Amino acid sequence: MIPEGTAEVEATVRAVLVDVLGVSPERAAAFRSETPLFGALPELDSMAVAGMLTEIEDRLGILIEDDEVDGEMLETFGALVTFASGKVLG
Repeated sequence: MIPEGTAEVEATVRAVLVDVLGVSPERAAAFRSETPLFGALPELDSMAVAGMLTEIEDRLGILIEDDEVDGEMLETFGALVTFASGKVLG
């Protein structure tokens, strides 16, 4: 479940998936909390992770440390939004 008060972060993550990974806007709009990402989304390979996270950092004004990046935060759309929201709101 994506926490309350994260609509802007969620919209930003969707936009990054479209802009950086080339996911169609319609497909990104259909992503739900439980939608799997890494390992399930062909566009999100190990090379794309760095670009996507850098773009999220830039757009949200946050810093994601290397040791914070793991499979769990990239497992689902909801996990990524929750992680980014924690950085923004934390």
